[in-house]
Amino acid sequence: MTRLKLADLADEKPVRLTVEVSARLHRELVSYAAALNGGDAKGAPAPERLIGPMIERFIATDRSFAKTRRSAQPG
Repeated sequence: MTRLKLADLADEKPVRLTVEVSARLHRELVSYAAALNGGDAKGAPAPERLIGPMIERFIATDRSFAKTRRSAQPG
């Protein structure tokens, strides 16, 4: 099985944002959702459910951002 960076989609109360993505990116999100579902598109999460967790993962693994954040904290 492919090891994907996005593991689980937590059920939290969402904050609604309107985001416009390219058709190419939408196709990639659909493909990624199918991969999360074991390669099956039927029953895969909706592409819009992937965007938040992907951004969270990106921020959590951005070393420069973490360094900047730590240096900005008082203390």
